[in-house]
Amino acid sequence: MAHAINWFDIPAVDYNRAVKFYSTILGADMIPFEGMENYSMFPSGENEISGGLGTVDSLKPSGDSGALVYLNGGDDLSTVLDRVEGAGGKVVLPKTSIGPNGFVARFHDTEGNLVGLHSMG
Repeated sequence: MAHAINWFDIPAVDYNRAVKFYSTILGADMIPFEGMENYSMFPSGENEISGGLGTVDSLKPSGDSGALVYLNGGDDLSTVLDRVEGAGGKVVLPKTSIGPNGFVARFHDTEGNLVGLHSMG
C-alpha cells in the first residue's frame, strides 16, 4: 500500500460558496469533476492523494464528529491558515507544534466541516 488515504470527500451545503472558500485559502482553483454536477476535485500533482468537494449523496457537513482530513499546508501552514477567516471559515486550533512531525491546525469551513492542516513548517 503506497498511501493510507486513497480519496476523501468534503461535503458541502452550498457548493459555490465551498469552492470559493477552498480556492481562496489554498490559492488554487478547484477542478470541476467531469460527469458529476456540483462536485470539484482538489488540485494535486502526480502520485499525490486528492479528494473532492461538493454535494455528494447524503453526506452532510459536520464539525464535531467523524473522520478528520488534514490538507497539505505547504511549506508553512500559516499561509493557508491566515486566509481561513477572511474566506468565511473559523480557525478552531491555531498552528500547533507536533514536535519533529511538524505543525497542525484546524478550522471550520464555510459548510461547517472540521478540517485540519499539516505542514513541516
